[in-house]
Amino acid sequence: MSSSVIIVESPAKVKTLRKFLSKEYEILASVGHVRDLPKKTLGVDVEKGFEPQYETIKGKKDALAKIRQTAKTAKAVFLATDPDREGEAIAWHVAEEIGNGSKKAPAIYRITFNEITKRAVTDALKTPGRIDMSLVDAQQARRVMDRLMGYQLSPLLWEKVRRGLSAGRVQSVAVRLVCEREREINEFKQEEFWSITAGLEAGTPPPFEAKLARLDGKKASLPDQAAAEAALRAVEGKPFRVASVARKEKRRNPVPPFITSTLQQEAARKLGFTAKKTMMLAQRLYEGMEIGSEGSVGLITYMRTDSFRIAKEAQDEARDAIRTRFGPEYLPAAPPVYASKKGAQDAHEAVRPTSPSRTPDAVKDFLERDMARLYRLIWERFIASQMSPALMDATSVEIEAGPGLFKATGSVITFPGFLKVYAEGRDEEEKKNSEEPEAQAEEREGVLPAMKAGDVLSLKSLAPRQHFTQPPPRYTEATLVKALEEKGIGRPSTYAAILSTIQDRKYAEKIEKKFHPTPLGLLVNDLLVAHFPTILDVAFTARMEEELDRVEEGNLPWRQAVGDFYAPFSESLAQAKVEMRNVKTHEIPTELVCDKCGGKMVIRWGKNGEFLACSAY
Repeated sequence: MSSSVIIVESPAKVKTLRKFLSKEYEILASVGHVRDLPKKTLGVDVEKGFEPQYETIKGKKDALAKIRQTAKTAKAVFLATDPDREGEAIAWHVAEEIGNGSKKAPAIYRITFNEITKRAVTDALKTPGRIDMSLVDAQQARRVMDRLMGYQLSPLLWEKVRRGLSAGRVQSVAVRLVCEREREINEFKQEEFWSITAGLEAGTPPPFEAKLARLDGKKASLPDQAAAEAALRAVEGKPFRVASVARKEKRRNPVPPFITSTLQQEAARKLGFTAKKTMMLAQRLYEGMEIGSEGSVGLITYMRTDSFRIAKEAQDEARDAIRTRFGPEYLPAAPPVYASKKGAQDAHEAVRPTSPSRTPDAVKDFLERDMARLYRLIWERFIASQMSPALMDATSVEIEAGPGLFKATGSVITFPGFLKVYAEGRDEEEKKNSEEPEAQAEEREGVLPAMKAGDVLSLKSLAPRQHFTQPPPRYTEATLVKALEEKGIGRPSTYAAILSTIQDRKYAEKIEKKFHPTPLGLLVNDLLVAHFPTILDVAFTARMEEELDRVEEGNLPWRQAVGDFYAPFSESLAQAKVEMRNVKTHEIPTELVCDKCGGKMVIRWGKNGEFLACSAY
C-alpha cells in the first residue's frame, strides 16, 4: 500500500494543501465535475422514477483514469471537494468511479473544511466521515428538474419562436421579475408634489434648512404650485420661533459579516463587480493565492453560505486585531451575535478572512488589483462586524411660523465605532425612499446650531420646490440578488449563474448597470407566463427550493421532489404544444399601406423584435 489520496476539485487547492500536508498524502484534482447527464439526450428515465443516466464528461477521462489508478494502491481515499451540494455530488461521482463499496476499493472517506488552513484541514483528516447522500440527492433533484424543463421546453420555443432559445426553471422566474419591473415603470403615472424649505440662522453657526411639515395643525399636503404658493403666503412675514428641541443619543449597530448574497450586493454597489466576477475572485481567494514567502495561502473562508456564524478562534483573533489597531474602546464587552435569516441552511460560517490579522495592506502587493479590492471589502466588513456600535447625538427641532410648523433634524457622530472601518452601501430604492413626501431630506443631515424653545430665528430664504413621484427603479446586480433572496428563488450557489444566464440568453441586458428586458425576453416571458403559470409562479419556485432543502435535510425523497415539479410542468407542456401561438407565422394587421404594392402592412416578429412587413411579402 502506498500513501493516502486526497481528491479536490481544482489545481489551486492542490497547491495550497501541499504546502502543509506531509508526503504521506498524494493530492489530485478532479478539475470540477467528472460525470453529468448526456448533452445530446434527455438522460432521465421518467418512467423509472426519474432515474438519471450519467456519463463521463468529455475531457475528464484522463483525470479520472489517474484518480482510479492512484486509488488502486492507496491506503485510503479522502474526498475533499467543496462543502456544498455540488461538492458532495462530485465526491459521490468520484467514489462511484473508483469502485465505492466493492471489495477491491480502498477505504473511501469524505472530509470537509470551511477554510483551507492547516488547522482546519488537519482537524478534518482526524475526523473523516462518509458521503452525505441527502446532499447528493438534493443536487440530483435540482439537476434532474432543470434538465426535464430545459430539454423539453426548449424545443417548443424553437418551434414557436426561434431556434437556439432556452428556458430554465429558475432563470425564467428571474426574467419574469425583470419584465414585471419594466411594465411597472411603463405603467407608472407620475404625480406632482411640492415642498417648502426655509433657510434659517440662529445666534451661532451653522445655517440650516427646515421643511414645512404641518399647516393649520394638519400634515402639509402640497399637490400643486397653487397649494404651495398659498402655504407660502400663510407663513411669509411671520416670525420663525423655536417651538421645541429634542435631543437623544442614537446607537447604530454594526452590520453582520458577509454571506454570499450580501457579498455579491456590496461588491456590486462599492466595486462595480458582477455577481459572477465576485464569485470567481472569491473562489480564488478561498482556494489559495501565492503570498510571498508564505507560499499558497487560502485567504477567505468558503464563499457560498447563508450563515452569519463565526468560529470562536476567528472572533478572538479579530478582537485582538481591533484592540491593537483601534484601541480597547472600539471593542464591545462581548462579541456581537447575529441571528441567521429564516430558512438559512446554516451549513457554513460567514464569509471572512481566514486570519483577521492578515490585513489588506499586507497582501495587496501579491494580488491582482480587483482581487485585492475584494479581499479588503471582506476584511473590513468582518472586522467592523466585531466592533462597537457607533454613537450619535441626534437633534430634532420644531419651528413655528404662523399656521405653519417646520421641522429640522441633525446628527453628529460622537463615537465612530465600527464606522471607522466600514459603512454599508445603499441601493437606489433606499435613496429614493428618503425623498418621499414624508421625509424629503434632499441634503444629508448635518450639525444644527445650539437652539432652545422660544428662540426667534433669522429667515434667510423661503422657497417652494417642485417634485415628482418616481417609478420603481430597474434592478441592478445588487437589487436583483436581493430580490431573489427575499423571494426564496435560488440559493447562495446559484445567484451568480442566474444573473449571467439571463444575459447570455439575450433575455435581459444591462444598460448603465441596470437590467432591461430585451424584446425577446418580454415575448418569451409572456408566452411562458401564459402557458406555464404554475412553473413561472414565484411562490411555486420558492416552494421547490424549500423542497430541495428538505431533501438535503433527509426529510423528503428526492424523486418525490422531482415529481412535485414534473406533474404540473408536464401537464402545462402538453397543453402548450397545442395552444401556444406560433410567433414565426403570427401577424398583427394594421391600417398602414405598403408603398410598393398597395397591400396591407402587418406586424411580424423577427430576431430583433417586432417589425412592419407587407402582407403580400
